[in-house]
Amino acid sequence: METHKEKILVVDDEASIRRILETRLSMIGYDVVTAADGEEALDIFHEAVPDLVVLDVMMPKLDGYGVCQELRKESDIPIIMLTALGDVADRITGLELGADDYVVKPFSPKELEARIRSVLRRVEKNGAPGIPSSGVISIASIKIDTNKRQVYKGDERIRLTGMEFSLLELLVSRSGEPFSRSEILQEVWGYTPERHVDTRVVDVHISRLRAKLEDDPSNPELILTARGTGYLFQRILEPGEEP
Repeated sequence: METHKEKILVVDDEASIRRILETRLSMIGYDVVTAADGEEALDIFHEAVPDLVVLDVMMPKLDGYGVCQELRKESDIPIIMLTALGDVADRITGLELGADDYVVKPFSPKELEARIRSVLRRVEKNGAPGIPSSGVISIASIKIDTNKRQVYKGDERIRLTGMEFSLLELLVSRSGEPFSRSEILQEVWGYTPERHVDTRVVDVHISRLRAKLEDDPSNPELILTARGTGYLFQRILEPGEEP
């Protein structure tokens, strides 16, 4: 019986990058499909149904931002953006549009492979410690089902990407206790300590979560900022516990 090979869609207008990534990722066990521009990427996405997309920003016909926006209208698939060297605006825009992570060009293929492994592992990971055995947590109008990896606000299901859910699950697992940005990067994204200098990926994901879950994202009541530390989820009271 064949094991399922995870499929990766690599989108880049540079043939040399497509060729290198297709070779390397295939060698370590992934099924790889490629696209040379944004429009082709969307066509191949629907045909191939990949498990993760590696997406360059600067491309003809439809750039990486446009592709990311289109994909997020219909899918929570993990997206790793390839962004220009030193262009912070590129990274933040990609994250705000729904990308899960980014790698800066020129990049080490080994680093991209590590980012792919980390994102796929986190998206598939089962329950964090500190989550009740039922897997269901309710606070205010929010219900979090960690077994099904689904979130509801009232009766409406809120669509989260895999990394957004993993971040929320981490914060909830120690509600009332702050997590530093570095700790969040290690736990959710698997970043090594030398990468902790850039914590924007955490800040933008927190902002995205607040926009989806909070009644007033500018004055959050669930996902709080821990001054000088990082973030925490409002303490969840045990049944019968007084506030």
